[in-house]
Amino acid sequence: MTATDLTSPPGRRQIRVGSRMFTFVLAMGMAVTALGIDSVLPAFPEIRAAMGLDEDATEVAGLITFFLIGSSAGLLPAGLLADRYGRRAVMLGGLVLYVAGALGALLAPTLPVMFAARFVWGLGSAGPRVAAMAMIRDAYEGDEMAKQMSFMMAVFILVPTFAPAVASGLLQIGPWQLVFWLCALAGAALLVVSFRLPETLEPSDRLALSAGDVWRSCRTVLVTPGTYGYLIALTALFGVFISYIASSEIILDEVFGLSDWFPLFFGVMSLVMGAGMYLNGHIVERVGLDRLSGLVFVADLVAVAVLLGVALTTDGTPPFWLFMVALAPILFTVQMLLPNLMSAAMKPLAHVAGTAAAIFGVIPGVIGAVIGAAIDHQFDGTITPLSIAFLVSNAIAWLGWRWAIRSCRIQSPVPATERDTNVV
Repeated sequence: MTATDLTSPPGRRQIRVGSRMFTFVLAMGMAVTALGIDSVLPAFPEIRAAMGLDEDATEVAGLITFFLIGSSAGLLPAGLLADRYGRRAVMLGGLVLYVAGALGALLAPTLPVMFAARFVWGLGSAGPRVAAMAMIRDAYEGDEMAKQMSFMMAVFILVPTFAPAVASGLLQIGPWQLVFWLCALAGAALLVVSFRLPETLEPSDRLALSAGDVWRSCRTVLVTPGTYGYLIALTALFGVFISYIASSEIILDEVFGLSDWFPLFFGVMSLVMGAGMYLNGHIVERVGLDRLSGLVFVADLVAVAVLLGVALTTDGTPPFWLFMVALAPILFTVQMLLPNLMSAAMKPLAHVAGTAAAIFGVIPGVIGAVIGAAIDHQFDGTITPLSIAFLVSNAIAWLGWRWAIRSCRIQSPVPATERDTNVV
């Protein structure tokens, strides 16, 4: 580990770089994005009623759309600012916007005003997300970076596990505004703790914000060997993940008739994903980043082939238990792959880590959302379209990863014996 030892503001006890608290705070910086999305979902019926909409009105889906647009739009500015003014400033500024957006949404008198507040809310979530990724890159190298990123994302993934259940509990005792208060208070608490974070970017490493410097930073990321392959792989896997998030409720309802069980199902699958990231963090240093990615890709492709086989042999309506058993390994392996691919992509980009974190967030996020939406539109009352899309997307991700590996080796060749032991 290479950690930058910089001081925190006078009078405050600094969180030590490399400590569990450091990783936890950064994980929560990423998790506020999931909190802002998943906790709102159970409140849709109450929001429809409060805004005078029909029970089946789809307009409230804009609460998710505008949040995601804001979150995606904020990534690149946050990355550039993080490389210019430091990671900590972007973390704090983003959290201020996050809290302001949450308060604006709960006080909004109309749905369009709420949409605007949700955009600001999402915009604020981009700061902590980019700052957390850049801080991890500043503090760690190689396999250790992948390990810490896995632990960070394992904590992050627990938020969607409990957020819908907590939100549903709040709705049992009060109005939908309580859910938004929960997000605002969580953001405010994280803001207070984040004041104790050290700055991990040395003043001498800060970049200017002139048009030429911005262009050079972005170009550095895009011309680095392997970048395009990793972007393809991450985009395809994000498409799978977003499609699962968006379609899981309707699948449980229309395919299995188990809509009431959705919070439990979602929680169990989130635990499966968290377990994948946790395992990855424990073994990536022993196995090696590239070799482990190759092995997990093999398991992932086998898993999606099994899901497709289940779909085709049951006319797309398998028993619910069989669907869960077939889906779980896919989510498990995808969540092992994401931190490894992100770590490998960020590895040669320490000097532009903020910009890199933004680009590797915004491109897979935006295009992945489009892919996920396209997959969702193919829903026909069965799991077959989802299964086919999963196989295609994961195969594209594997091809993108292979391209990235080969591009990096052309730039920095390694002995043939090492190649055989590092990659599958």
